[in-house]
Amino acid sequence: MRKLRYVLLAGAAIGVLAGLATMTLATKTASGHDNGPPPVSRDTKQILNDISARNIQRSIHTLVGFGTRHTLSSQTDPNRGIGAATQWVYEQFQDAAAASGGRMTVEKQSFVQPPGPRNPNPVTVTNVLATLHGTQPESASRMYLVSGHLDTRCTDVLDFTCDAPGADDDGSGVSAVLELARVMATHSFDATIVFAVFAGEEQGLFGSTFYANQAKAAGLNIAGMFSNDIIGSSLGQNGLRDRRDVRLFADGPPPNETAAEAATRRTMGGENDTPARQLARFVRTEAQRAIPKMNVWIIYRRDRFLRGSDHTPFLDNRYPAARFTEPNEDFRHEHQNVRVENGVQFGDLEQFVDYDYIANVARVNAASLAALANGPAAPQAVKVEASTLSIDTQLEWQANPEPDLAGYEIVYRDTTEPYWSHVIPVGNVTNFTVKNITKDNFLFGVRAVDKNGNRSVVTFPVPK
Repeated sequence: MRKLRYVLLAGAAIGVLAGLATMTLATKTASGHDNGPPPVSRDTKQILNDISARNIQRSIHTLVGFGTRHTLSSQTDPNRGIGAATQWVYEQFQDAAAASGGRMTVEKQSFVQPPGPRNPNPVTVTNVLATLHGTQPESASRMYLVSGHLDTRCTDVLDFTCDAPGADDDGSGVSAVLELARVMATHSFDATIVFAVFAGEEQGLFGSTFYANQAKAAGLNIAGMFSNDIIGSSLGQNGLRDRRDVRLFADGPPPNETAAEAATRRTMGGENDTPARQLARFVRTEAQRAIPKMNVWIIYRRDRFLRGSDHTPFLDNRYPAARFTEPNEDFRHEHQNVRVENGVQFGDLEQFVDYDYIANVARVNAASLAALANGPAAPQAVKVEASTLSIDTQLEWQANPEPDLAGYEIVYRDTTEPYWSHVIPVGNVTNFTVKNITKDNFLFGVRAVDKNGNRSVVTFPVPK
């Protein structure tokens, strides 16, 4: 258990120093996170209540019924293969869009993947996308994306004729995304939410790579991305049943970090304060607030060993992204031909899926997406004064564009703490001096707050 430290900061009053607002008193709660966020909104409660484990079960059953969803399988057979499954997903999104009052649009994004190690011949890959457009003009271009992947595989990644049911990998993620689109389509949000079902994941992240590269080239503002991949089983190969935890893999410094970026990171001690990890902390806080029976178990890694998922191309394009995955996997039920061997059932079958667990993971996604899309953007150009020696900490940032912005909060924590533990409300200003608390001893960040009390993701500063 994390040791809690209580810091009493006294001896100075709120004042003005060199044109910068100042504050001397900060607070910390015993639970290790601030008490600031408002109660869960009525709309969010309705969304969480409307998520149905039975609908998720029906979706997985239908997906398994396509026999295989291998990327190289038939695209023309009306009953079996990736083509039939893609059309069915498209129709589910269309049904959701019909109830959106025109706010949701649906499209297929197709492209030809050139030959490679896992596709000997060119293959058409099709992503299916449902976009719930934001209603606040200042926020509509800010996007949040949630995904699952449609394709499946057997033991041999090139075997596209075998039965590959993919109930968990990744029928669980696709069914969650479909349910999120169905439930959230009837609600409006300031920012835009994209519900994505990617293809070609098992063959090399084909669909997500194409989407992320296209988004980067177009200058799209993807402020957060969640991959839901293998979120279906609460029983692990280790025999442990865990219906409470869901892992959220959050990456550290990017592999293409420049020398200048690495130098800044070392100066700031920001190894654990990447955009992906700030996003993960936000999700954990929202889950604690909205679905207290679920625990978001943040893993400080890009992904599991020898594995990957559709968040990877977004990270490579410098978008904040993270992956949800069940806490204890059973590798006998992933990437396996369906068979019984020495009395043990292998294969990714429906019987190993926990639909109530998937519904709760979907609720974690829903609460996070709603809070992100209804809240303000993370502050930009956050800087900390680092050119002079001082016992104070001076921060500055750019003003947010939202018309319903209330102000900002400075958060900080001990350098060994994983989560933000202190909060200082500073009002609607763009600079602030924290008196008598030195940046040498703590990590600082800034977040925006709107008039409804919704917080943004925290932005970690760079030296000024």
